[in-house]
Amino acid sequence: MDYINAFWTGGLICALVQILLDRTKLMPGRIMVLLVCSGAILGFLGLYQPFQEFAGAGASVPLLGFGNTLFKGVKEAVDKEGFIGIFLGGFKSSAAGISAALIFGYLASIVFEPKMKK
Repeated sequence: MDYINAFWTGGLICALVQILLDRTKLMPGRIMVLLVCSGAILGFLGLYQPFQEFAGAGASVPLLGFGNTLFKGVKEAVDKEGFIGIFLGGFKSSAAGISAALIFGYLASIVFEPKMKK
């Protein structure tokens, strides 16, 4: 049942984002920022953790989960280190994901030889 909940929840998030892309004039970058900020706000309100426990990877993998991860990291760092934690917490909590994105993006650029569009 965990797989089913993850699948339909992640699919619903993707479908709603696709509707936003198709029906509004919002650019993809702005929609991505909206998702990250929404995840952070839901985490702040205490609504994201129960949602993530229900949906599993369907909630933690999309950009909503990244926003929640950033929020949790900043919250822990502020509690531990004070004001400077605002700047350090997000990097500490999401370093593995950001590093993986950079490394795999670089490897893909080596393998597939990107070209500039004309």
